[in-house]
Amino acid sequence: MRQLLRHIPNLITSLNLVSGSLAVIFAIDGHLTWAGIFISLAAVLDFLDGVAARLLKAYSEIGKELDSLADMISFGLAPGAILFTLLEFSLFGKNQLIWNISAQWYTWIILFSALLIPVMSALRLARFNVRQSGETYFSGLPTPANGLLWASLGLMLEFPKYQGLLKLLYSTETLLFLGVFTSGMLVISMPMFSLKFKNLKLKENWYRYVFLGLAVFFIIAFHIYGLAATIFLYIFLNIIFYLTGIRY
Repeated sequence: MRQLLRHIPNLITSLNLVSGSLAVIFAIDGHLTWAGIFISLAAVLDFLDGVAARLLKAYSEIGKELDSLADMISFGLAPGAILFTLLEFSLFGKNQLIWNISAQWYTWIILFSALLIPVMSALRLARFNVRQSGETYFSGLPTPANGLLWASLGLMLEFPKYQGLLKLLYSTETLLFLGVFTSGMLVISMPMFSLKFKNLKLKENWYRYVFLGLAVFFIIAFHIYGLAATIFLYIFLNIIFYLTGIRY
């Protein structure tokens, strides 16, 4: 029974990989809402496999590597597929088979800029795996956070509440900028706080409480738009903290 229980975290991680794979399939097929749903599900499973591993004390090198491979699909390749399809929508007004696309060379460069996300995600995950340290913060934007950002951009298409904002957000220029920006944030060495609490002391966790309070407000007030706002808030706060010398 003990041996069976030790496989539970890896089973959850495998379900994370399945969800990410489904997100890739739906994104390529132009169904960005479903792609966003499966990336969000993958994020939940990514959280649960860590919880299960701690509760069952089922840590292993295989589990660590499997987790990174699953994250690469769910939060690297799937967001890249969402961005590719969003760029198709902005450039051509539709999703189409890649061999049916007729475009100039620079348009292909714009489309394939979406591949920066999986490449930078892979670099970040590889760097994370080889680093041996007891750091309590992230170095650069975590891949699940980036995945949720692009998932929310897919989901928002189903809820076109703010037409002016969506027109700006889904323009080719904005999508290209966001793709390059978030790819860079994945591999930047800037420290970014984690949400793991060692204790509940206000003095040591005030920035976490500020972030969580604003995140709850954004999600309650703006629903799916609040998810994207929360990820942007996380990036913005960390940049401000870094520039002002606040350390975690």
